[in-house]
Amino acid sequence: MMMRNVRLQLCMTTMTLICIGVVMIYSSSSIYALERYTDSLFFLKRHLSFIAIGFAFTLLAMVYDYKRLRQIARPLLAVSFVLLLLVLVPGIGREVAGARRWFRFKFLSFQPSEFAGLALIIYAADFIARKEAAIKTLRRGLIPAVSVLGAMCLLILAQPDLGTTIALGIVVFLMLFVAGIDWRYLVSLVGAAGILLYALIVSEPYRLRRIVAFLNPWADPRGSGFQIIQSQIALGSGGIFGAGLGHSKQKLFYLPAAHTDFIFSIIGEELGLIGTAGVIILFIVFIRLGVKVIKNAPDRFGYFLSLGLVSLLAFKAIVNIGVSCGVFPTKGLPLPFISYGGSSFVFDMISVGLLLNIARVGESGEG
Repeated sequence: MMMRNVRLQLCMTTMTLICIGVVMIYSSSSIYALERYTDSLFFLKRHLSFIAIGFAFTLLAMVYDYKRLRQIARPLLAVSFVLLLLVLVPGIGREVAGARRWFRFKFLSFQPSEFAGLALIIYAADFIARKEAAIKTLRRGLIPAVSVLGAMCLLILAQPDLGTTIALGIVVFLMLFVAGIDWRYLVSLVGAAGILLYALIVSEPYRLRRIVAFLNPWADPRGSGFQIIQSQIALGSGGIFGAGLGHSKQKLFYLPAAHTDFIFSIIGEELGLIGTAGVIILFIVFIRLGVKVIKNAPDRFGYFLSLGLVSLLAFKAIVNIGVSCGVFPTKGLPLPFISYGGSSFVFDMISVGLLLNIARVGESGEG
């Protein structure tokens, strides 16, 4: 009975976040869409199609026996590597603003790194479940897992996409830590990753500008600090109760990516502190319910699969909100269930479907 309530609450929380997203995507994008595409409903109609696709895949993820994912974990990983290689090929992958991260199919875009993230979590959960005690060793546990993670991160970095790389690295490291990997190994890896991250930042001027803008956005208010400043203006001008739904001024071509990466800022401007606090509370409830699914998972594979899924969704939410508030440098991670974004939204919904699946099996195990 307890897990049935968890499933219902998880569904209701997700649906509430999606509904907020639908309203805010239209509010934040209608004027921009009218100006660029002569259709104020352009982004809303596309997002509704993503919701339909997402729900179809969610239902499939709910009814499919998640334990059978173990049989296709390695094939899924292999497919993800192929897709990550193909997206880098000129003429196949779509390049936008210097980044080659998408496949374009008429009105739909597919980001293979989203599929790769899900495939990596499934593989890592299966790897940990298979290795049992051997996962704690260096040769049979840590090195194979980190090798797969490293190869995938290199391909994602080549797009380039540092935010997704960091997210996947943190999630897999967390899964390995919970699995019992010697913390000294992980500390060494984290130290090495920190050095590599520093090298990646200083080697690319645009990344270095993001860090400088994060530390002092007013040093370049019309350049690298523009997004952060406009985001903070939006949040600050909303006050407690907000300017009112649809009355944002920052969405009037001041705040770039208002309906994607910085939609939380528009929520703050239009709905105020009450609106942003409500969204944060909903994510806290979602994470809390996700933890219950993890703790009641019926098997080791389900435990680590749900741990990876919840951790990735939580990380994306925390980073997106933190970037909007100026707590983190700009990363380009969407706000789960709320931001406009095709493949990202669909794979977030698949993650929810798998969590509901694991909770359902855990519920049957209660009796």
